[in-house]
Amino acid sequence: MVQDRLKMIETMLETNPKDSFLHYAAALEHHKNGDIVQAIKILKSIIKNDPAYLASYYQLGKYLEEKGKNQEAIEIYLAGKDVAKKQSDMKTLGELSEALMLLDVYED
Repeated sequence: MVQDRLKMIETMLETNPKDSFLHYAAALEHHKNGDIVQAIKILKSIIKNDPAYLASYYQLGKYLEEKGKNQEAIEIYLAGKDVAKKQSDMKTLGELSEALMLLDVYED
């Protein structure tokens, strides 16, 4: 089932290669399929190519935490907070702040 969804997303990406949502969906499917390395690679690419795609920051941070890369996750969460502030997205700002608190990072 996951492979079917992934194939469908990859087919859609062939016609919409710059669609950040489709890349994000592909990353989630790779993670569900056990390929966290590919999921991280895709999310990093989204942030590089579309830094305003806010959902990528939280998800990438969580996947980095899974890999034991907490310092890198902290950097991603902090970058995401900056984007969330610029977009006035208080819900995502709160989620990113909570993720940082769980890693014992507190800001003023």
